[in-house]
Amino acid sequence: MSDRMVLRVKGRVLAGPDDVRDELWAVDGRITYERPLGVRDVPVVHGWALPGLVDAHCHVGLDRHGPVDEATSEKQALTDRDAGTLLIRDAGSPSDTRWIDDRADLPKIIRAGRHIARTRRYIRNYAHEIEPGDLVAYVAREARRGDGWVKLVGDWLDRGTGDLGACWPRGEVEAAIAEAHRLGARVTAHCFAEESLRDLVEAGIDCVEHATGLTEDTIPLFAERGVAIVPTLVNIGTFPHLADSGEAKFPRWSAHMRELHARRYDTVRAAYDAGIPVFVGTDAGGSLAHGLVADEVAELVRAGIPPIEALSATAWGARRWLGRPLLEEGAPADLVVYDEDPRADVRVLAAPRRIILNGRIVAG
Repeated sequence: MSDRMVLRVKGRVLAGPDDVRDELWAVDGRITYERPLGVRDVPVVHGWALPGLVDAHCHVGLDRHGPVDEATSEKQALTDRDAGTLLIRDAGSPSDTRWIDDRADLPKIIRAGRHIARTRRYIRNYAHEIEPGDLVAYVAREARRGDGWVKLVGDWLDRGTGDLGACWPRGEVEAAIAEAHRLGARVTAHCFAEESLRDLVEAGIDCVEHATGLTEDTIPLFAERGVAIVPTLVNIGTFPHLADSGEAKFPRWSAHMRELHARRYDTVRAAYDAGIPVFVGTDAGGSLAHGLVADEVAELVRAGIPPIEALSATAWGARRWLGRPLLEEGAPADLVVYDEDPRADVRVLAAPRRIILNGRIVAG
């Protein structure tokens, strides 16, 4: 055994919300609950262990101006890692970050390819900006480039109306989502406002980002179809500042953004109460800093989601939704260790004691 990489984690291993083990072993980067034969004098980590946290809306390789170089992407990924995020669903990036897959010390990434937006209806340098007739072709392209997800921009400021407006006609959306599903990819969409939601859900979309425009009319539809939301409440907290900056030119849009912000907690709580799956995402990488996963979990609790469910939204439940393993026999040894039980107080997530990735202590 002397040439094998072995690490022991002892204390309370939270394999599930109510599945608590006394210890696990990481042997050559994989989890086992059976003590390896012949092992002695191996490193031991003590504490409360969770599966590596999930940020289901994050952008590695992107900043407020567009794509960034590899050194900046690496810094972003390291910041997320050191906050406990070991699995990222990258919800749109113009940068090629495949090189990260070869780094055992960086988080694992599930990519949605590059954003697909309507011409001049999104942040400059972020997206493929196209017209509806090209939507199916671009969705197919990004479905092939991504890791099982495609990201649409479902609504944005319409300069003609001076307010948020849907970007795509219903027919094109239906055809595009059907093509993504044919190719084995799920589809998600950026949506701030109310207008686009019914068409997207009835067209078969799998997830909606932000979803601040949910109402009593569309919440039952989401629940019935099992469409998940990733509220990104730490990002929604910036709406008042955005509204102030656009007040002079787009007063209607500014008022709308303030309204969406004011009801954000009620919206998320109503969605959860209706049975809509809710997951943690920070929207890091545009104008927001990386490493905010603990803040987003705390925001979900503030919105009224029970702490254990908010924790699951970045741990057990989020990993199941994305089809990635938890702390199970044979799984990659990706876990975060804390001094206290995060089920009792989610604020514990802000202070990880050790970060273990592929069976190695990489931080803490």
